Amino acid sequence: MTLFDPPSETARLKMVVAYDGGDFHGFARQRDQRTVAGELTTALERMARVPIEITGAGRTDAGVHAWGQVVSCDVPVSLDPVRVRNALNKMLNPHIAVRSVEVVDADFNARFSALWRAYRYTIVNRDVIDPFRSRSAWHVEPPLDLHRLMLGADVFIGEHDFASFCRRGPEGSTTTRRVFDSRWVDEGDGVLRYEIRATAFCWQMVRSIVGTLVDVGLGRKKPGELRGILAARDRAAAGQVAPPQGLSLWEVGYALS
Repeated sequence: MTLFDPPSETARLKMVVAYDGGDFHGFARQRDQRTVAGELTTALERMARVPIEITGAGRTDAGVHAWGQVVSCDVPVSLDPVRVRNALNKMLNPHIAVRSVEVVDADFNARFSALWRAYRYTIVNRDVIDPFRSRSAWHVEPPLDLHRLMLGADVFIGEHDFASFCRRGPEGSTTTRRVFDSRWVDEGDGVLRYEIRATAFCWQMVRSIVGTLVDVGLGRKKPGELRGILAARDRAAAGQVAPPQGLSLWEVGYALS
């Protein structure tokens, strides 16, 4: 028995959501923890007055941010998408922002319909910390060699087994992923941004790649060693795991309708 009567007709919504993950225990709902999905679900149920189940394109960890997280859910057909967007933004302000809401086909699924995901990781490479970026970037004080970083990033493009860069998942799960783009962008003034786009990512894959690339940029590892680290399929072969606050789920790609 539920607090609400189930709606007789529903519409499937696709929402693009941004959030500051610093105050959340990740995206996925967890008992007795403040999460992005938990806040979204509570707000949607308050407005729709029916039970809501949401699906996210990516399960970001605690402290990880998003600019382009995609969420799908079914709501009563009477709810107007513009009203949903405006109401959610009033309830969830300031840590969660619903950038867009649209009605999509009933077979759309934010997770399983996705063709690729893109992440960005920001590093502030200066001798003094930037307090305005402390929640959204990793401060690395020693100088990083950008050329070495770029050489290292190229190694990850293509289809590889990323077991060396992933925390172990459920038994039988695969760690093979296809990476379409892996590169560094120099924003100037000591701010470096790593961008990676792939079919999907396993647990802590991007943070492990960034941490290992930082070891390359600091001269602790050579760019040429990275192919051997990939081939080892051993988490102990790779470098440190970069902290969560520098990472953002930036965009999710779907087939054109």
